[in-house]
Amino acid sequence: MSPEEWTYLVVLLISIPIGFLFKKAGPGLKRWGAAAVGLGLTLFTCGPHTLHSLVTILGTWALIQAQPCSCHALALAWTFSYLLFFRALSLLGLPTPTPFTNAVQLLLTLKLVSLASDVQDLHVAQRKEMASGSSKGPSLGLLPDVPSLMETLSYSYCYVGIMTGPFFRYRTYLDWLEQPCPGAVPSLRPLLRRAWPAPLFGLLFLLSSHLFPLEAVREDAFYARPLPARLFYMIPVFFAFRMRFYVAWIAAECGCIAAGFGAYPVAAKARAGGGPTLQCPPPSSPEKAASTEYDYETIRNIDCYGTDFCVRVRDGMRYWNMTVQWWLAQYIYKSAPARSYVFRSAWTMLLSAYWHGLHPGYYLSFLTIPLCLAAEGRLESAFRGRLSPRGQKAWDWVHWFLKMRAYDYMCMGFVLLSLGETLRYWASIYFCIHILALVALGLGLALGGGSPSRRKTASPATSLASGKLREE
Repeated sequence: MSPEEWTYLVVLLISIPIGFLFKKAGPGLKRWGAAAVGLGLTLFTCGPHTLHSLVTILGTWALIQAQPCSCHALALAWTFSYLLFFRALSLLGLPTPTPFTNAVQLLLTLKLVSLASDVQDLHVAQRKEMASGSSKGPSLGLLPDVPSLMETLSYSYCYVGIMTGPFFRYRTYLDWLEQPCPGAVPSLRPLLRRAWPAPLFGLLFLLSSHLFPLEAVREDAFYARPLPARLFYMIPVFFAFRMRFYVAWIAAECGCIAAGFGAYPVAAKARAGGGPTLQCPPPSSPEKAASTEYDYETIRNIDCYGTDFCVRVRDGMRYWNMTVQWWLAQYIYKSAPARSYVFRSAWTMLLSAYWHGLHPGYYLSFLTIPLCLAAEGRLESAFRGRLSPRGQKAWDWVHWFLKMRAYDYMCMGFVLLSLGETLRYWASIYFCIHILALVALGLGLALGGGSPSRRKTASPATSLASGKLREE
């Protein structure tokens, strides 16, 4: 592990005991104490580069105040434009930010765009109320009012997920501050249930990255190996990649759970990133709070089982970095300049690659996903429904195997980063996933397979074990 990775791990681990300290605190102490801890961590890891986050916050707040009716698009343009400037600093002869500054900036971009969108929704709702002359009850997820500058700063610098996620909306943050009977919200047991696989994943990461180091792929000697060896190597590389993120995201979720952050009654049917999908009045007494069943789905960032064992590429995206996937679906996919599922997905993947960085490997990997989505959608539509139940089961196993190989393949661009090294590796295995996807797409089209649609009812192929138990 690099020094930066050790620092990330320490930040994640110290967030857990800090969470227990804040859990039963009052709204004021939660707001300003959590912001002070987050700002302290930012200053410690980013130093003077903390100025970038402050400029981004102030610019977004100014846009919200000036144009509340259109601040979502303006905030998206502002934060994404600042990301370009932020990543071009070295080219401009300015000091290069630390990796921690980049992590803070990424999560801050998500928060501020979401906040601007929520303020715009509030402004639209207020105008409709004024036009109709009647006042409706509070809508699900709607903000009570436009946050002040200090409230925006406290949300932005809240220590929860400040470098690794999970992403959370301002409404989720407010619900934590105003949480009724926080002592009745379970923390320790959900935390232990969530945390138990992390040490195993950590050991698997260390073992796999030691036995199959990524640096080997950068050496000329690697390309003298036989084709099967080159093909195989991407499997342990992606395995180590997954284990690393599993540990980080599980630890980040545990920090939230310790503080009771993102806890909602099960009846609210909360979604990762978005929060409750059903109105669920808060418990009116400590007794009712104690008898209420809670979950932490709002801050769930990874479903390890779903990632590894779902069948389709599109489902794998849903289980990975779940709160960010919700953000992309809510603020990018829905406003994409196209109606086709595949083209909307391509637009979303393009902006997701840009959000991650300017390295060509991100774009090569992310823009391979729409091709895989189109291929699996057409071929599944053309073939799977015609098979017997046993044939469908066999189809799902083959589909799962190919899905995992597609993600292995795309991961190489994500970790090698450069255009030359990514294309060199893909060329050494004859661009096999690209060719396979094109063949599958052509075959699906020839057999009359329908266009994949995000609204399409999920088939039994969603998971190889659809009856799996949830961890919370």
